[in-house]
Amino acid sequence: MSSAAEFQTYCEELRAQGHTLGLVPTMGALHEGHLALVREAAQHATRVVVTIFVNPTQFGPNEDFQRYPRDLAGDCQKCESAGASVIFTPNVEDMYLPGDATRVQVSGLTEHLCGPFRPGHFDGVATVVTKLLALTGRCVAVFGRKDYQQLKVIERLVQDLHLPVRVVGHPTVREVDGLALSSRNAYLSIEERVRALVIPTALSLAVAAHRAGQRLSGVLRERVVSVFAVVQLRVEYVSFAHPETLVPYADDAELPEVCVLAIAVYSGKTRLIDNVVLGLDAPPIVPGARG
Repeated sequence: MSSAAEFQTYCEELRAQGHTLGLVPTMGALHEGHLALVREAAQHATRVVVTIFVNPTQFGPNEDFQRYPRDLAGDCQKCESAGASVIFTPNVEDMYLPGDATRVQVSGLTEHLCGPFRPGHFDGVATVVTKLLALTGRCVAVFGRKDYQQLKVIERLVQDLHLPVRVVGHPTVREVDGLALSSRNAYLSIEERVRALVIPTALSLAVAAHRAGQRLSGVLRERVVSVFAVVQLRVEYVSFAHPETLVPYADDAELPEVCVLAIAVYSGKTRLIDNVVLGLDAPPIVPGARG
């Protein structure tokens, strides 16, 4: 289904028939992480709708919009096998009508972590998600916690705009070796993927150190950065931040019982993000172990 009007009518008809809706917005190139979101949505609703739309407004001028992996036929087959009731695949012209002049901006939460490095990105995310929620109507919307900042932005906009939506965050889905599933992993060469395996190792070391009582932000940060340096991953940021406001803690700050460690690094030319909530999450891997 590609027509926005048709999709909106379909969702209204399902609710009129007594169904509840689960929504899983994606940009396609689906992997097991996305399918876990579909299965999660099925736990909260009687019908699951998946959207596949590579949203141009969340890509910067030097980012990978044109080469972002696309496999619509394969994605549709995966969605159906995971239990999706309908797949909405709009085109750009249907999502951004002629004369389009509206953007949704969430302040505060977008000023740290990925925000400074991807100007305009979260405005594009907030705008397209608001459009998809408006078309779907009352629903449970499921998002992955791997994109932790995105999840918090969406929770905020749903609350602030009084949308009839319950947002569910699903834990990060990982390979057996700990690497977080991501559509962008397809860009990695064999060597680059091997180097990227230090990401879950570094996060796991931070979890262990935090549990053992090391709470000085700067000390923990240097430990994480030093792991990346061993394999020459280029660090964009390593931040310890408040789990709700996303305001980073200074290096001389004592970290609380619960905080988020969020990172963005490059393996080759591929930008990878990951996170762990210290004090709540289990380590992505047991340090030194490989699946």
